[in-house]
Amino acid sequence: MSTNVKKVTLQKPSLEEVAKILNDGLGKHFEHASVSVVDCPDLTQSPFHLAAPGLGGQTAIADVGGPPYLVPLVQRDKKYSFEQVASLVADKTSENAFLIGASAGPFHLVGQNCELMPNVLLKRGDSGVFEVVENNTHFSKVNEKDEYSLSKISASEFGLLGNMFVSEGKPCKVLKVEARKRTGADNFVTAMRNVLREHYQQTPVSLGGSFLVATGKAKLHIMPDFSTKPLLSDDDVNNWLRFFEMDSPLVCLSVFHSLDPQLDLRIEHTHCFSDHNQGGHYHYDTTPQDVSYLGYFNLASAIVRIDAPKETHGIGRD
Repeated sequence: MSTNVKKVTLQKPSLEEVAKILNDGLGKHFEHASVSVVDCPDLTQSPFHLAAPGLGGQTAIADVGGPPYLVPLVQRDKKYSFEQVASLVADKTSENAFLIGASAGPFHLVGQNCELMPNVLLKRGDSGVFEVVENNTHFSKVNEKDEYSLSKISASEFGLLGNMFVSEGKPCKVLKVEARKRTGADNFVTAMRNVLREHYQQTPVSLGGSFLVATGKAKLHIMPDFSTKPLLSDDDVNNWLRFFEMDSPLVCLSVFHSLDPQLDLRIEHTHCFSDHNQGGHYHYDTTPQDVSYLGYFNLASAIVRIDAPKETHGIGRD
């Protein structure tokens, strides 16, 4: 992994302040919305099935690689591991590193390009090196017939790009966000991000966590195998991607920032999995009158930018 690592410490507001801002703002996007500060439930239990119970302890968001390593053409040397990310992001006093979020899959192991839903708990061993102790990571892929599948994967590697909320997995206070009957144009994550951007302006606020698309349906994409033709625009990317309408309940792992503090971040990224063979990259719900969301989020204390592309662009970041 590249030694190109930048860390930005965030001026983190209180959960209570963020809850009020979101509670007041989400009413413009949903017919019913409620945001409160609660004790984090045990997220290892159904319906979330996360690798650690909470989102507490030292927190950060890791942004690894980026879309320029995927488009216009793939750079196959860009391979990473959860152990590497944990070693670069976790506080030196942290015994655990719990990673959840969205990334490209380990194409070199799966045999093709795919979507990955990182969901892994690592523990620092006696030697000081992080080792995986619980892995509930999934990946989704499509074949040449546009048939998709969702599977668990025991490997701790990923490729090209990744956006992960990193905590110690401890019990803590969190933001509980409930919303149903979407009335605005923005999806659930974008609505929260825009509400925070409007309030905090030039001060970045970053969150990560997990939410359910509890009812309704959603539009997701799954990347097919790598394009042999250069993808030079968002239209090229969208014509290459494979889009599907998928059924609730979907467990979604998400990170987002109100503002990019000039780190060339993926400003929001969400991947979903389920117990009914559906999952991929979340775009938005397709049944706004029927949809309902339930999410638990925590604030990041820092952003750690790892192996940022030297030559960048804005293509393929939806």
